Amino acid sequence: MDLPVKALHPAATFPAQAQPGDVGFDLAVLEAVTLQPGERAVVPTGIAVAIPEGYAGLLLPRSGLASKRGLTLANAPGLIDSGYRGEVQVAIVNLDPSAAVEIRAGDRIAQLVIVAVPEVRASWVDELPASARGQGGFGSTGV
Repeated sequence: MDLPVKALHPAATFPAQAQPGDVGFDLAVLEAVTLQPGERAVVPTGIAVAIPEGYAGLLLPRSGLASKRGLTLANAPGLIDSGYRGEVQVAIVNLDPSAAVEIRAGDRIAQLVIVAVPEVRASWVDELPASARGQGGFGSTGV
């Protein structure tokens, strides 16, 4: 499958898989930003993508940034629907309790993973089918 990518800015970085076999395409930030502890920002990538119908794009944190610097996505996973053709933007948040996170233009900040999604139609019903879990919610399967 091809993923058409359009540069919206001359400084945009083409999304790429870092290693053979990687699932995620690294996305780079277009502009430098510094996030103070607890601060959020929506940062542009300078690209747009055409995700094929029947697929969705999931924006995920980069594990090294999250584990070493506390930078993650505010809405992980972010969702890009197949019909969206606007700029890919990433909602980031600095979870480090005391240190600012500096991001330079061109730094890779997130991953785009393309996943197949079935066509699903919602419908009202009087009863749901039974399941082993039932109504067990938060914490119901243990700590």
